[in-house]
Amino acid sequence: MRRANWKLRIFIGLAIVAFAMVQRCSNKEKNPYTGRVQHINMTADQEIAIGLQSTPQIAQQYGGLYPDNRMQAYIDAIGNKLVRNSIARETPYEYEFHLLADENTVNAFALPGGQIFITYALFSKLNEAQLAGVLGHEIGHVIGRHSAERIAESSYWQTISMGAQVGADAGNIVGAIGQNTLLKNGRGDELESDDLGVLFMIRSGYPPDQMIEVMKILKAAAGPNRVPEFQSTHPDPDNRIARIRESIQKYRGG
Repeated sequence: MRRANWKLRIFIGLAIVAFAMVQRCSNKEKNPYTGRVQHINMTADQEIAIGLQSTPQIAQQYGGLYPDNRMQAYIDAIGNKLVRNSIARETPYEYEFHLLADENTVNAFALPGGQIFITYALFSKLNEAQLAGVLGHEIGHVIGRHSAERIAESSYWQTISMGAQVGADAGNIVGAIGQNTLLKNGRGDELESDDLGVLFMIRSGYPPDQMIEVMKILKAAAGPNRVPEFQSTHPDPDNRIARIRESIQKYRGG
């Protein structure tokens, strides 16, 4: 009887894993803006809805919006200029730019669907071209559908982990594999967004070498005790600088 139960558990576990793999293959599509094939399980409208619903809570975590309409208008003008002069204008996303009140956390990020944030701590360190580089990078995350891709990836590994737990009690191992995959893909997302950010800067008339200066600012802000690259979702700033130089040469034709 115990052996029969074990066989049933294996069968159910394998069925769950097979379902996850079939679902993953059926969710494969080519991003029309980057040309990259991705595993996505939501529509652009769903991405937009997630971003809009999450914005108030995210803003609250960073002390709310910075109370200066002039600075916000400045950010809007640069962000909208980047959108107008890039493939971002062809996407269905609703780009909105938010200056967060946090004066201590150096950060910028994007939610699915076009909601883009930058903290005052980072904003205050940047000139106009550097700000364009940061916002262009975040627009790249939206166009690259990186959040949607991570959501689909997480869902896939959760299902695989559940199948492994049912079938062979190996969920922790598979869960670790899934986490490593997410970290690796996260680094790829950053590099892809750096590349797009360089292109958007050039198309909007900003000197792309200022993106390199942004990396130096981020490195200085992190300090000597920054997390090693292999433990982080972001590539080391020095490695990003090398790739940014390659992107500048590629898009300038030099």
